[in-house]
Amino acid sequence: MTTNAGDPLDQLDDAVAAAAFRRLVRHLRHRHDAQNIELMGLAGFCRNCLADWIRDAGFAGDKAAARELIHGMPQDEWKATRQTPATEDQLARMEASIAKNRVE
Repeated sequence: MTTNAGDPLDQLDDAVAAAAFRRLVRHLRHRHDAQNIELMGLAGFCRNCLADWIRDAGFAGDKAAARELIHGMPQDEWKATRQTPATEDQLARMEASIAKNRVE
């Protein structure tokens, strides 16, 4: 099992880390052309993952509130205005990418 013991990232000032996180989220809000399915296929995470991660980190809101925070709008609105249907190829790449996330 992989641990983060001794990871220099843990020494990063929380204010700096928070500023970088906010910049990432704002960048993803601006780049709505980068579909979640494509992010999943390439990097194994997407906007919805970020929403889950902030909840794991202690965000008091529910899943819908976390996703709205990350998307900058309610998820249903995001889906209706930004999300395109996934292709079979995109779904296959996503599955292969997610498999790389599993730590044993």
